Amino acid sequence: MRSDRELSREELDAFGAELDALRSRTLADLGAADARYIRRVRGAVRLCCWSGRALLMLGWFPPTWLLGTLLLGLGKILENMELGHNVIHGQYDWMNDPEFAGRRYEWDIAGPADFWRHTHNHVHHTWTNVLGMDDDVGYGLVRLFPEQRWKPFYRWQPLWVTLQALLFQYSIAIQHLRLDQVYKGKMSKDELRPLLRQFNAKVLRQWCKDYLFFPLLALLLGVNALAVLAGNVLANLLRNLWTFAVIFCGHFTEQAAVFSKDSVVGESRGHWYLRQLRGSSNLSGGKLFHILTGNLSHQIEHHLFPDLPARRYAALAVEVREIAERYGQVYNCGSFSAQLATVMRRIWKYRVPQADVVAA
Repeated sequence: MRSDRELSREELDAFGAELDALRSRTLADLGAADARYIRRVRGAVRLCCWSGRALLMLGWFPPTWLLGTLLLGLGKILENMELGHNVIHGQYDWMNDPEFAGRRYEWDIAGPADFWRHTHNHVHHTWTNVLGMDDDVGYGLVRLFPEQRWKPFYRWQPLWVTLQALLFQYSIAIQHLRLDQVYKGKMSKDELRPLLRQFNAKVLRQWCKDYLFFPLLALLLGVNALAVLAGNVLANLLRNLWTFAVIFCGHFTEQAAVFSKDSVVGESRGHWYLRQLRGSSNLSGGKLFHILTGNLSHQIEHHLFPDLPARRYAALAVEVREIAERYGQVYNCGSFSAQLATVMRRIWKYRVPQADVVAA
């Protein structure tokens, strides 16, 4: 579905040099405004979460329960997308503030941040959309490209995707455990045990906070604990569904490309940039929409510059689009609804073998 022009080695080198220069100019410009922004995001997360939890303590009264749940869900989305994800990428390490240190930050989801730092920051961002190297292509459960070898359980992938969306925070945590490697005998149970302990400890911590501590606090205050529990469950569900939709729309739309292992042998800097561009999808929208996505609505720019503060992506996108078009490359951008529709079509279409798809 793409119509990119193939680039010569000289053009690839020039393409990479232009993007390197853009990155260097942005790095040199980082300063007080960026630090002030991320501190404001942290403040907004705290305000939303604590306001939401306070309103949930008023019980089932519909206006306050709904508002409390939505505020708590909003706080969790902001913490997951615009704060946690971006801080863990090291986007604010230059501040030398321990609260925003990428290697130390622990976020408010079931998956340990250490897991994400490896499977996402290192593996995914190094081998974006390379089949057999990037586990994010379908997360081992979903066939989204005809290049993926078909397996019988893909026939039921609309069901797997639904479960994955509802439980997305657990899905990305389990990904790091590499249970498939254990099943195939490529990873020993001794190697798995410390990872399982870390996973179990983080899940227990999250469950105790959301599903035990605050409902018990409600009981002590004479409040309906079930209302508090239900609000926490729904807030986590809203965060899971939103995160799933944004991430899938950034990677698996109709015009997103995948690559073979052979294609990255001896890969130059310019070719790496080109792969990020061709394997990514952007979402159009307003400023608030971009903030709620953690600026992953600018997935192209995030894949090109994962360690630059995400608040810069909107400005970078203007120059990246111009560079891409000048080199004859498709800049894949569309509305949230349009991009999500192409993802859903992929999930449905590639649930059957390619021969069946062609026959249909």
